[in-house]
Amino acid sequence: MATDWRLFQGGDTDPHDVETWPAAPPWRRFGDDARQRDERRGLPYLISDEDRDVVNMALHLHRPLLVTGRPGTGKSTLARAVARELRLGEVLHWPVNSRSTLTEGLYSYDAVGRLREASLKQRADATAGTEPDIGDYLRLGALGTALLPRDRPRVLLVDELDKGDVDLPNDLLTVFEEGQFEIPELARLGEERTVQVQVAGSREKVGVTGGWVSCRVFPVVVITSNGEREFPPAFLRRCVRLDLKQPDEQQLRQIVTMHLGEEVGTRAQELIAHFLTLRTERELATDQLLNAVRLRAAGVRVDQDVLDKLFRSLNEVDA
Repeated sequence: MATDWRLFQGGDTDPHDVETWPAAPPWRRFGDDARQRDERRGLPYLISDEDRDVVNMALHLHRPLLVTGRPGTGKSTLARAVARELRLGEVLHWPVNSRSTLTEGLYSYDAVGRLREASLKQRADATAGTEPDIGDYLRLGALGTALLPRDRPRVLLVDELDKGDVDLPNDLLTVFEEGQFEIPELARLGEERTVQVQVAGSREKVGVTGGWVSCRVFPVVVITSNGEREFPPAFLRRCVRLDLKQPDEQQLRQIVTMHLGEEVGTRAQELIAHFLTLRTERELATDQLLNAVRLRAAGVRVDQDVLDKLFRSLNEVDA
């Protein structure tokens, strides 16, 4: 075990090199370690039989799955687990915030960029008389890409919808019911015109004819909510609803073992018990437990002071 785990000392400490930079936790690996990170994403997803059946109901009914639960219960991870197990490709991710609009989820159009480039080209070659292809300035959003016509559905994660504008759930209803949407900028070009536009999450381009995007198979839509506000009844009626509970002691040990190994999971029992006790008093997420277990496995002396910092309530506001 390291005599002092602190890399940064502060004060009048002289600048110094760190001979061995601490290894990243499995869930914080990037760059050359992307393969290991992807393997972590492929870990089994712990779910009860009852919750599993609700997920399957949504798949058979071709309805959005509205997943609620406290932070750290695996709401977002569920979408990735479905995509991995059913081989439906990478998850299309739409993180919602207070400024999100339906159009943002469907597509974006850089009209200013197109006008600027057209002006520059005209100056460079006054005889050209051509405008840049409109498709170069259009990009389908995550929702728009999910609605492209395919034989197998894509998985769309609409993350934290409750953080969005109060009208956003109702705005989604028509798209969810009809499985299609119009891009007015393309529709004005005529019914027979096909334009190549870029899709979300890749450099791939697809043809859109007549300005309409229509799905053949409804995407697997997973909508998460932290329960910060209620949704309209009309929206709820069109969703299959799943409320994920916080993991119990056995599930927490399984989670720790899956991420950090059997030996670490066996030695984490005391931390898990402490975490469960605190969770009855404050808002905690499973990630916080994983952080504590990882630090101790890395040789850090996880005393009460460290635990107090790691296990701060998610609802705690600094004074």
